[in-house]
Amino acid sequence: MPAARTVTPDGDVILLVSAESAAARAAAHAQDDDLPAVIEITDVAPVSVPHRIRGRAWLAGWLTAVRGTDRAACAALLAERRPVGELLGLAEGRWTLLRLEVGEISVDDLWGAEHVDPEELAAAEPDPMVAHETELLQHLYAAHGDRIGELCGLLGPREADGLGAVPLALDRLGLRVRFSGGAAGSFDARFDFPEPVADICGLRRAMHTLFTAAGH
Repeated sequence: MPAARTVTPDGDVILLVSAESAAARAAAHAQDDDLPAVIEITDVAPVSVPHRIRGRAWLAGWLTAVRGTDRAACAALLAERRPVGELLGLAEGRWTLLRLEVGEISVDDLWGAEHVDPEELAAAEPDPMVAHETELLQHLYAAHGDRIGELCGLLGPREADGLGAVPLALDRLGLRVRFSGGAAGSFDARFDFPEPVADICGLRRAMHTLFTAAGH
């Protein structure tokens, strides 16, 4: 497990790993030869719900050690985006930087399974809600569970009595809720915001709009 990772503007994945890890030793042994590698990323819902895995992604490519002048640039990029204490171990040789040149990406998540062009990864911007999603979902679940359940009213004629509702995923475009316990069994529903949100203030307004619509 890397202590931190980030994506360069060119779409390469930079990994901060222990110098004693198998990946670090393999990359050092390979020198400048191509070392095929696959990164598997598992996305787990931060709330208690059956089937908590929301998705998996596989990034396949070629792994090399980051050397020379690139090392300082990659370390600075990680320090800016993922300021972890392990970065201090780079100078002591306890941690090292690896680069995965991505050649193929596969994603299987709540939206379906598909291949992603590596150029799309390079061009992608982080969702503004990603840093707050865990805290916000847990807050919605603990403090506003009844109002989350009321969102079922936006799905049209449906028996909502006895349904449990858990907020499952949140991004700038909307909220996904998992309903369970009804005659239809467990199902997910996506509630789109009126417009993409850019910050917490925008999210509050978007959630207020959803709750107001569900209450009418």
